[in-house]
Amino acid sequence: MELSRTAAVVTGAASGLGAATAAVLAGQGVTVYGFDLQPAIDAVPAAADGVRYLAVDVTDPAAVRAAMARAAGGPEPLRTVVNCAGIAPSERILGRRGVHDLDRYASVVRVNLIGTFTVMALAAERIAETEPDAHGQRGVVVNTASVAAYEGQIGQAAYASAKGGVVALTLPAARDLAQHGIRVMAIAPGVMLTPMMETVSAEFHANLAAGVPFPSRLGAPGEYAALVLSILGNDYLNGDVIRLDGALRMPPR
Repeated sequence: MELSRTAAVVTGAASGLGAATAAVLAGQGVTVYGFDLQPAIDAVPAAADGVRYLAVDVTDPAAVRAAMARAAGGPEPLRTVVNCAGIAPSERILGRRGVHDLDRYASVVRVNLIGTFTVMALAAERIAETEPDAHGQRGVVVNTASVAAYEGQIGQAAYASAKGGVVALTLPAARDLAQHGIRVMAIAPGVMLTPMMETVSAEFHANLAAGVPFPSRLGAPGEYAALVLSILGNDYLNGDVIRLDGALRMPPR
């Protein structure tokens, strides 16, 4: 799919995987609308050229709809959506403090799964209104799953549930949106060097890296962004999930 002189929406764009993706897309001549919470946007050191940040809570359909209208309202057709917004609290179903906080479980699902669906659906509504390219293609949605969808660890019941939902969503979403010329893919990252990981000790980093068969290190956000570009550039990728994990298979803890 031709990217130059098109628009894209990237959620969670102020840091980590989303920031790397927004920057790479902007470097391809894409006008990027970066959705994130206002405090995260305020903390961005310097916006990449071509990235326009909008304060959007992906769990608020009205806010998503309004921001999507803005992203689709410019001269460039909206072609790309990358869902990177997410949260990852850890809590056992039964722990020292009792049963898993039910509101926290619902919040994780609301952000990671329902938020992903909301952004995808409201973006698809706008993308479907654009003129298709010579191959009948109008756009691509890339959602972010996780290896936790397949090998959720102790304390990841909420996170694994939500990311498992993203995996299960991929094929039916691709089938639903095929008639509109919209492809849907998902990436399941392993252990990535995101801001959350930068707060832990060097020893913890080393232990995580040792569990990755090859290369034995944490993944870089730029590698996620590069995979997004590969998906966008290969029109026959549709309805599937790609693991980005160095052959990692997570142990129970």
